[in-house]
Amino acid sequence: MDLKILAVGRLRAGPEATLIDDYLSRIGKIGRPVGIGAATVQEVEAKKGGMGAEAQLLEKAAKGAAPLITLDERGKLLSSPDFAGKIEAWRDDGAPAATFIIGGADGIDPALRARADFSISFGKMVWPHMLVRVMLAEQLYRATSILTGSPYHRV
Repeated sequence: MDLKILAVGRLRAGPEATLIDDYLSRIGKIGRPVGIGAATVQEVEAKKGGMGAEAQLLEKAAKGAAPLITLDERGKLLSSPDFAGKIEAWRDDGAPAATFIIGGADGIDPALRARADFSISFGKMVWPHMLVRVMLAEQLYRATSILTGSPYHRV
């Protein structure tokens, strides 16, 4: 199962991009034995039309993906092992990819949020979108390492 991050806006070169690339490449190196394939980021343009216009671009990029997971402050709080368990369950259910959506500055359109199969929160605080990408990439790597039995995740 591949792991895809769909995000609104362009990430410039810098420390965030370096961290994301590092975590996603690590997933590719350790994930195959446990059925986790490529981990990628796809960006869509931030639109003046706000959430609705961005949702159309995200929907087109997602191409009917399932499971579709939104990152939203109203989402479910998960521990890292619980997050790994969700990924494991989606993999075991035969999902070819898990697609994670990070909205733009105004958040995720309510209709797209309603269509999502699951929603995750990194807490009640609002985080900068570029930092959320880093946090998600790290948690995807951590989940993969949990599934492989790697000592990266320590309780």
